[in-house]
Amino acid sequence: MFVGDSCALSVGGRLGQPPQRLVFPRRAMARFLQLHHALAGRPCARRATKVKAAPTGAGLPSDLAARPAVAPLYNPAMLERAALHALIDAFPHRRVLVYGDAVLDRFILGTPKRISREAPVIILRWEGERCVPGGGSNAMANLAALGGEVVPVSAVGDDEAGRALLVALEQVGVSTGSIIVAPGYRTVTKVRLLGGGAGSLKHQMARYDIEDWLGDDDAVRKRLHATLTGLAPSCAAAAISDYGYGVVDAGGVAALRHQLPVGTRIVADSRFGLQELRGIDGATPNLEELEAAAGRALHSDAEVAAAAEELRRHLGASFIVATRGREGLTLVQEEENPLHLPVYGTDQVADVTGAGDTVLATLTLALAAGASPAQGAALANLAGGIVVMKHGTATLTRPELHRAVEAATFLHD
Repeated sequence: MFVGDSCALSVGGRLGQPPQRLVFPRRAMARFLQLHHALAGRPCARRATKVKAAPTGAGLPSDLAARPAVAPLYNPAMLERAALHALIDAFPHRRVLVYGDAVLDRFILGTPKRISREAPVIILRWEGERCVPGGGSNAMANLAALGGEVVPVSAVGDDEAGRALLVALEQVGVSTGSIIVAPGYRTVTKVRLLGGGAGSLKHQMARYDIEDWLGDDDAVRKRLHATLTGLAPSCAAAAISDYGYGVVDAGGVAALRHQLPVGTRIVADSRFGLQELRGIDGATPNLEELEAAAGRALHSDAEVAAAAEELRRHLGASFIVATRGREGLTLVQEEENPLHLPVYGTDQVADVTGAGDTVLATLTLALAAGASPAQGAALANLAGGIVVMKHGTATLTRPELHRAVEAATFLHD
């Protein structure tokens, strides 16, 4: 039974003696029950039944009996389902600018034919191919799938891959008129070869990347900055997706910050240059990126939170959302306790391709709709858990996110 800050548990005594009454700290017991239900294959109860504090002398010290109940494990912000549902409903038509590297993800599908006589490799019989937005353009696609109005600021090459990427973006509802076509630039393309029997699931067998760097082309750079200057004033939030291919630079971030309406938040995800970004409000590093920034391995919740706080202070940002794979997500904010959210769904993922783009898109769109960082992090955590159960570069819809809000055990009614 939960009473105040503690819980009482009756256990059987020795033969012929009455049961003993033990008192445990509430948080320790909540953790025990969570693990017990997980091992038993049952979901943990959303919340414990509230019981009036026992009077002094009923087995609890007076200082413990007088304390208020501690918030549920992993849920110090008390995230309400109703508030999250309302935010999801507010997603449509929120204008979000995405400044970053556009990437084409190309999937080549085939059926194994035989082992080659030329080398110990499998020969695939070509069945088809699929082109979808990747990298920063996957963040754009996720925003569009959730109902946001995407304002893209990026560049592609004057090549077949660039044209295919623009078509793929238009097909998912992203207007590409503000994306610059840069002569001489090779559109970054990640080609994955997938093989499997007819009618069976295809598995990735190999991948090769076609990469380029936009460089210091002054004409293209000026066009990018001018596009940012012209489009930023009408946006409710901005996402920076920096994969290191040269679209994002300090001048562009400064122009974005200067032109956005006062109070409009910028959230950044950068593969290699996060520590160099200034003028952002939040960032979404994964564990590997956070460890690189901290210069050390991070294992526990406390270690991740400390490193995230160091990064937040270094950037002068308001919050950091660190994604941790099967360990879930950690949010640190200025003058707030860290928030650790468990992974949603299962830690047995199908494909992690593009999950970080989904987190960035969902978090930024939630902020555009009026969410707090904690609410945005919770929705982003759910969104990431949904897309990793899909194969390939994937997006999600608002109905899927609504269902996840109902199912998540770390939320409350």
